Amino acid sequence: MNYFVEGLQGSGKSTLVRRLSEKYSDLKAICEGDYSPVELAWCAYVDNKTYEEILHKYSAIKDEIREKTYEEGDKRIICYTKIITDIPGFHKDLEQHEIYNGRIDYDSFKDIVLGRLKRWHSDNNIFECSLFQNIVEDMILFRNMSDREILDFYKEISLVLADKDYKIMYLKADDIASNIDVIRKERSDDNGKEMWFPLMLGYFDNSPYAVENKVSGTEALLGHFAHRQQLELRILEEVFEGRYTILESKKYEI
Repeated sequence: MNYFVEGLQGSGKSTLVRRLSEKYSDLKAICEGDYSPVELAWCAYVDNKTYEEILHKYSAIKDEIREKTYEEGDKRIICYTKIITDIPGFHKDLEQHEIYNGRIDYDSFKDIVLGRLKRWHSDNNIFECSLFQNIVEDMILFRNMSDREILDFYKEISLVLADKDYKIMYLKADDIASNIDVIRKERSDDNGKEMWFPLMLGYFDNSPYAVENKVSGTEALLGHFAHRQQLELRILEEVFEGRYTILESKKYEI
């Protein structure tokens, strides 16, 4: 069996993944930024030519880059956020090689996502936000796709996953604003300066969706989260029947 732990930012996904992996030591927790056979968040996805160029450009840390690189066919996956370096621009540079946020055309995006899910055959994994968050955010905020189009995409995903053993654990947030307030405080520095939320707000405000719809700010972001949760719950109901469990965020028993 494999478990996909899903839900909005602040719903408690990381905590649930940790608690499950502590209780069931035979399960492997795969979080954002780790190498994953199903997800590419916080990882650069490049061809061999680009990979060699990156090694040449950052030759001072090429051993560290090689250590955090995984080969899949003719592609290389670099878990660059796991590389600690003070080289200016390194992380920003490799971020441009991620597949999300509209960085690649839709057909290529679709082929990569469906292809990797189809080739995935490992078991006993707990995946943190690997099925919904990054894909749905990409499709809403950067491709301006309709709910119907996104639902249709997930129907294709369900077909690819039909022969896999998996369960989706979805953490449903009843008070999205309060959950966001909690992680705003948690992800601040020792002086109380917020580190995460300004980045999240900038990510939303500068997205094609926000620009086209002339929306911005905290209330608009919360409205987006509410819409995303509603859509993800609809996807579960219409596409993944019998494959999911809905848990009340932060009010469940292991």
